[in-house]
Amino acid sequence: MSKIAVDVVLLPDEEMTGRAIKANAEIIKKAGREIVLNKEDCLPHISLAMGCIDRKDISAIEKILERIAEEYASGAAKLSITGVHIATNSVGEKVSAFIVEKTKGLQLLHEKIMQDLRPYFSYDVSADMIYGTGQVAHSTLLWIRDYPDKSSFANFSPHITIGYSEANSIESPIDFTTSRLALCHLGNHCTCRQILTSVEIKGL
Repeated sequence: MSKIAVDVVLLPDEEMTGRAIKANAEIIKKAGREIVLNKEDCLPHISLAMGCIDRKDISAIEKILERIAEEYASGAAKLSITGVHIATNSVGEKVSAFIVEKTKGLQLLHEKIMQDLRPYFSYDVSADMIYGTGQVAHSTLLWIRDYPDKSSFANFSPHITIGYSEANSIESPIDFTTSRLALCHLGNHCTCRQILTSVEIKGL
């Protein structure tokens, strides 16, 4: 399959990555294992832009992300978690996430990526574009398909997904840094399963 579903993401620093993985492990004890966060193939992340691309365009997208990182990513290098949000997805399942403060720099980075990758993105997503060979939840396809209308620009809501069920509350704010801007192949439940290319964030 030449077309794949992808997510342009910010990867948090080691400490925040570990905190997200720990919170996910606590959820797993009382709920399902749809999302099992780790540092190898299910990465904690902040989504900035989702869509479907042709694999042949990865190198072109990499160059665009390098330029954007150089000009804009420093504005999103230092962020804060402001709490835990528990939402209900399109099929009635509870999903927990760390809320990331939507700073001016983070919003600008999101908008720039959406604008500059528009020629490469489409939203006619299908299950065979998702990483892996297992069953793909319908909510995964809906989230990707509806991303431009429901999750971008004015509707951009930065977060780090923790998992299904209700996560414990946390003391906030929690300051953290971001390490890389990455293009990832999306897995089921919009997990980041494979880094296709990444750019180091400078400016700390």
